[in-house]
Amino acid sequence: MKKAVIPFFVCVAIGLTALARAGSLSEKPVPRITKSDSEWKQELTGDEYQVLRQEGTEQAGTSDLLKEKRSGVYTCAGCGLPIFSSLTKFESGTGWPSFYAPLNPAHVGLKKDRKFWMSRTEVHCARCAGHLGHVFKDGPAPTGLRYCLNGVALDFIAIEKEKIDQTTPKITRKDIKH
Repeated sequence: MKKAVIPFFVCVAIGLTALARAGSLSEKPVPRITKSDSEWKQELTGDEYQVLRQEGTEQAGTSDLLKEKRSGVYTCAGCGLPIFSSLTKFESGTGWPSFYAPLNPAHVGLKKDRKFWMSRTEVHCARCAGHLGHVFKDGPAPTGLRYCLNGVALDFIAIEKEKIDQTTPKITRKDIKH
């Protein structure tokens, strides 16, 4: 069932890009999706469920998305919301896909994570609240941020570079508080 909705999300991503270029895509809050735990278990793979719904972490270096070099959009594997673009992806050397800015700041949520005796900032999908990874203040310009994400929490949709609208990042290092 999951693979059947991928073409739909390609159309959605292209439509969002067109809206953004037309100036109609705002940073308004994204409508939330809520599902029961049993619904998520039916829709997600075991690994997706463990990361997205239970805030797990995939093993470093295991994501196929680390090698992805095509132009495109990275969507939430839980709900298909476009989250990051290939235009802000960079090689961080951490073993997880890394980006310096979200496609639209309204598409990600942030919260403090104090697990494992450290203070970090968790990144989650604004629509389904799925855990994506963490953001750190050691990334490249122009934001100084490194969104270090679990590849299993993302799906990739190849789109021509010219059709991706990456607006100027509006979240910077000073906006993230650990």
